[in-house]
Amino acid sequence: MPLLLILTAFDFPYTTGQSADTANLCETSNSAFKAGEELTYKVYYNWNFVWLSAGEVTFRVRDVNGEYHLSAHGSTYKSYDWFFKVRDKYDTYVDKKTLLPRLSIRDVNEGKYSLYDAVTFDRPAGKATSLRGKTKDIATPTDYTINPCAHDILSILYYARNLNYSKMRSGQTIPVNIFIDKEEWNLKVSYLGKEESKKVRNLGRFRAVKLSPQVIEGYVFKKDARLTIWASDDENRVPLVIESPVSVGSVKVILKSYKNLRYPVTSKVGEDDGVDEDGIKD
Repeated sequence: MPLLLILTAFDFPYTTGQSADTANLCETSNSAFKAGEELTYKVYYNWNFVWLSAGEVTFRVRDVNGEYHLSAHGSTYKSYDWFFKVRDKYDTYVDKKTLLPRLSIRDVNEGKYSLYDAVTFDRPAGKATSLRGKTKDIATPTDYTINPCAHDILSILYYARNLNYSKMRSGQTIPVNIFIDKEEWNLKVSYLGKEESKKVRNLGRFRAVKLSPQVIEGYVFKKDARLTIWASDDENRVPLVIESPVSVGSVKVILKSYKNLRYPVTSKVGEDDGVDEDGIKD
């Protein structure tokens, strides 16, 4: 079960920045996050009607040489490794003014599958060079023609936190564009409205925005699979809960902790009241 693709093969836009009508993939002014932010999620996997506590993934933002270094590192718990061991690292370096990636690195180890893929973006030339192989030592370069404004799987997530959904109607969509796995993908995100009290296990209840992104069919997701995402209805736009069917079983990803957010968490409306809404038993 690829923990990071569950979290990053989607977008969850809602902010006080660009509107859906004026969204610009080529240049995004960041108003949602800051260097030092850290979000940790706990991942649960349902197999044969039993929820298993599978692992964790942590997203971090750092300021490195005038760029944002975005990272998402995840692994299964040792108690779950016997079933499917995951050790994944995603690292992306983006321009602060545009949030477009300069360098995108995936170092993936999932069961018997491994992949190293370092993509360098040459935007003036409309080109991406992918250094790709089972490991870094045997990776070989290949050039691809891309949209000069294409994002990668991590940068699109932070781009999406800087969109404005406040004037959107339920069911409205917005296009997004990413380059991953040697291809450019044009996807859409559907806005499904708001919820006034969404429970986040052990953290409390939050006002939330509900979204459903289109995902890439294949290794992780079946045809017509849809993610459902609840993001905090405040200026931070932090994803709170994610639910998704996968190729075998289903997954829930729940925010475990957050640090160094840019704004106060004004979306929180109450503490965890102990009501079992997710069917998970730790």
